[in-house]
Amino acid sequence: MDPQNIRNLNVRNIKPTGSQFRSILAFLGAIILVTVLWNLWFTVEPEEVGLVLRFGKYVREAPPGLNFKLPDPIETVIKVPVQRQLKEEFGFRTAAAGVRTQYSPKNYNNEALMLTGDLNVAVVEWTAQYRIRDPYKFLFKVKDPRSTFRDMNEAVMREVVGNRTVNDILTIGRQSVADEVKRELQRLCNQYEMGIAVEQIVLQDVNPPDPVKPSFNEVNQAQQEKEKMINNALAEYNRIIPKAKGQALQTIQEAEGYAADRVNRAQGDAIFFEKVLKAYKKAPEVTRQRLYLETMDIIFPKIQQKTVIDERLKNVIPLMPLGKKVSP
Repeated sequence: MDPQNIRNLNVRNIKPTGSQFRSILAFLGAIILVTVLWNLWFTVEPEEVGLVLRFGKYVREAPPGLNFKLPDPIETVIKVPVQRQLKEEFGFRTAAAGVRTQYSPKNYNNEALMLTGDLNVAVVEWTAQYRIRDPYKFLFKVKDPRSTFRDMNEAVMREVVGNRTVNDILTIGRQSVADEVKRELQRLCNQYEMGIAVEQIVLQDVNPPDPVKPSFNEVNQAQQEKEKMINNALAEYNRIIPKAKGQALQTIQEAEGYAADRVNRAQGDAIFFEKVLKAYKKAPEVTRQRLYLETMDIIFPKIQQKTVIDERLKNVIPLMPLGKKVSP
């Protein structure tokens, strides 16, 4: 048989019949139907909301869970994580977060290098933590919200740092800087209707530039030594001065007590002398005798050896020692 006839016969044999053509159409229709049905529903995660667009125009918001829509391209869905805390890093990048966080070795000094109010330079690294409060504003009010938010962060941080001294930023003023940046950044987000709630600004690290870091550390060390010496002097002052004041007060109180005791004793002796004088005037001989006996009663116990002399005798009369035990 001629080869040309064989080729024509093969072509006629592969032409589809009517039933085969209907099968192909049914198969294609089934694929289209499955695709349409698959695009009629979608799932929104618990921390997300879905924004449904009809021909590119916002029509409604889909809550978390199973939702339905018209098939693509009539309606499309954009899912926005409204319950998730998002974070932007400035001056550094986290390469791998975990138990031991790894940071990107790339240099980001163009973000972190800033001029302070006293014309010094500081390297400020910080993070901005935020949430999407209004997904509609976040997607449609600003063309590129993430880039805009980063630019606003840098602008506000440079403004705040530029109004403070380098020592304030590096030491006691870090928290106040973060608070001021948060307030100003939230004000700008509200003004531009970005739909963002700024939750926290964290100054990750604030240092002087590497070329001047040794000199800066020496200055800090000198200031710390100064503060240490002042604190030691104040401690010594607080240890000695209160003790000296206490001793002085004790001496004064003892002197006042002694003076009061002497005055009271003198007044008592004067009153006693007046009473004795009155008694003496009433009975001079009796009073004289009583005073003599009372005086001797006080004096005699203090005398170790006692000798009694009779004025009528010319010799001394030896007596046994009074107040002592005498062996027989």
